Amino acid sequence: MEKLKCVVPERLKRRVEESHVDDLPSLSSSLLQLFLSLPQFHQLISELAAEPSTQAGLCGKNEGAALDLKQKGNQCYSSGDHSQALRCYSQALRLAPIDAHHSGKNLVATLYLNRASLFHKMGLPMESLRDCSRALEISPSYPKVWYRRGKVNATLGNYEDSVHDLSVAKDMEPSIGGKKQIERELDMLARHHEKKIAKPANQKSVEIPDVPSEIKLQCVKTPDKGRGIVSQFDIPQASLIHAEEPYAVVILKHCRETHCHYCLNELPADTIPCVSCSLPLYCSQHCQVRAGGPIHIPDTMVGSNFKPTLECIPEHKHECQGVHWPAILPSDVVLAGRVVVKTMEQKGQFTDVPNLSETLGLCESYSKMSPESKLELHIYSIVLLFCLHRSFSSELSINGDSASQIVILLSQIRVNSIAVVRMKSNTNDSYDQQDWFQNFSFGEAEAASSVEQVRVGQALYKAASLFNHSCLPNIHAYFISRTLLLRTTEFVPGGCPLELSYGPQVGQWDCKDRLRLLEEEYFFRCWCHGCSEVNESDLVISGFCCVNPNCSGVVLDNLVANREKQKPKVPETISNESHLQVHELKDIDIKKVAHISLDQTQSSFHVDSGYCLKCSSYCNFASRSKEVKKAWTDFRRLQDSIASKDTCSTNLPDALRSLGLLRSILHAYNKGIAEAEDILAKAFSFIGDFEPARDHCKASIEILEKLYGPNHIAIGYELAKLASIQLALGDCTAVYNINRLSAIFSTYYGPHAGIIFPYLLVLERERSRIIQ
Repeated sequence: MEKLKCVVPERLKRRVEESHVDDLPSLSSSLLQLFLSLPQFHQLISELAAEPSTQAGLCGKNEGAALDLKQKGNQCYSSGDHSQALRCYSQALRLAPIDAHHSGKNLVATLYLNRASLFHKMGLPMESLRDCSRALEISPSYPKVWYRRGKVNATLGNYEDSVHDLSVAKDMEPSIGGKKQIERELDMLARHHEKKIAKPANQKSVEIPDVPSEIKLQCVKTPDKGRGIVSQFDIPQASLIHAEEPYAVVILKHCRETHCHYCLNELPADTIPCVSCSLPLYCSQHCQVRAGGPIHIPDTMVGSNFKPTLECIPEHKHECQGVHWPAILPSDVVLAGRVVVKTMEQKGQFTDVPNLSETLGLCESYSKMSPESKLELHIYSIVLLFCLHRSFSSELSINGDSASQIVILLSQIRVNSIAVVRMKSNTNDSYDQQDWFQNFSFGEAEAASSVEQVRVGQALYKAASLFNHSCLPNIHAYFISRTLLLRTTEFVPGGCPLELSYGPQVGQWDCKDRLRLLEEEYFFRCWCHGCSEVNESDLVISGFCCVNPNCSGVVLDNLVANREKQKPKVPETISNESHLQVHELKDIDIKKVAHISLDQTQSSFHVDSGYCLKCSSYCNFASRSKEVKKAWTDFRRLQDSIASKDTCSTNLPDALRSLGLLRSILHAYNKGIAEAEDILAKAFSFIGDFEPARDHCKASIEILEKLYGPNHIAIGYELAKLASIQLALGDCTAVYNINRLSAIFSTYYGPHAGIIFPYLLVLERERSRIIQ
């Protein structure tokens, strides 16, 4: 794409820089004419949308490569290298054409059989059972598969199913010796059978509850934020107010090998590839079919003009031809392609890209974008238009109007798409939960309770895009599979705006950094309570302590001070009515850290960088900042020691000394101190010294409660660490903290708390054991 940017003449670049939405059709036409005259553009399109018959595409099937991987997998299986054998078989399944045959058997069915045998050998019977069933769907007359499934069912205790499968295998077995062997195994199975054990569930399903009928939401116009959603009636805390499937969704590139390309959940060991290309991986056949990949073609249909039918509008079908572009183009461009295809399928017209703004009802941000971003959108829109013309509909018109619609769509995706996230922890929740509970050791508790948010997908949710932003939100968004759910985190009175956070919240970042991100990513200046009114969290989160040891005031650097000076000056155009919800950070007393005069209409206080906001004592920032940077090198070394599983013997004392230095320089509620205390808690937990680990964890939580408030979800995750350490010590006060974190998780996730954070179930089990 950089080569195409370079060939755009300066006059066209100036037009792009100065362009607005009304200029897009003519501007897109000019750029289209330019690219059509360039051989390098046609070469690019040929590479991105290569014919599948050439097998040159990154995502094309390749029978020869699949056979090579199959042979390598067999060798690894024989040598006992099971993990490498699994990788070979799974990659071979991605590359094998569905109609390929080898040694008289369907190649895909054989690969599923080989992987099933490997899973059985590895002690993964459920994965083996599913692979056997997949092989039988393709080749129902394959005796070895029936035999393997019979053996797996015997392992699982499914006696009747095992007898059935082995009997079918015996009937199909052509050799007399083979039949006698299966008869002996049936006799042995009958002798050892005492009782039938219920078959384990094949797939876990999660029920998404309906939004209660009494929840009445309304889209309104606000004076400062445009459209927004308000509640018509009072809504209690922890109420589910919205559940929505995406209009379109795409997996992010870094998750293609780890998460299902349809539901975005983590992939199991027995992944299922797309039948027609080698790019997507799915966790189940259900997801494969829903995404648009055709079902397996049975042997009886091979050689006929079999064409699978799809009941839904498939999101992957137009990409499912072995072409390059879905693997190479950025995720937001691939998402735009899915939106265009779905909209055209719904409208039943395939010649021109429809007016997507009318269909989606999303706001666009084209005019506010940088010249570089504008030019990038134009190039990607034209490239995508050509790719869709080749991969989706040859009737699709290639003109300035269609390209301009895609430009607008890409600008809408930039500000309206939502990142689909998963909570990643060190616990392996792919194991059966009962086994996990029994084998869990609280000596590893702190590591198991540590979580991080991982972005796995990008999606458009039409209705959810109407909810506005606040740095002090009153609703929380989370995902079950692809479904977006919104839940209130506090009581919301009728007529009050329902607002979620588009980025970091109060307590996570300071005001200047939050505003910068929102302006760069979403092109608006936030005037929520957290950004327009003075709050203790923003004052102390990166503040220094006063040089006067008897003063609790805070000292701000120049950047933070300049931002805080602007806070009380709320523009007259911003109506107080837009802030009906009164977000209050509990247990906060601004007067403890700053001399501030408050009245009913305006708050004001004197802010000078380098001077204490309470007693006006001067602080030398230059020397103090150097000391803080030096202290943090010790904590980085300690983090590296923990990551490398070192004993921390040398780095731990240095970090403890640096903590004392940080506490003498930074304000007592500075988030840096909380992070330092947390690192020390991890280090002491790592070496099994849980008493100091508990003390440092408590110290971290005390600071975070000042920054976030005591009932924020961030506190819930920290309480999980503290409760784990307390349980490792046999400290029964863990029950109190488990009760607290259970209440917090119930507020934010309702009945899905244990699905989002499985470790919560471990803690609640231990709580029940203690109070019995």
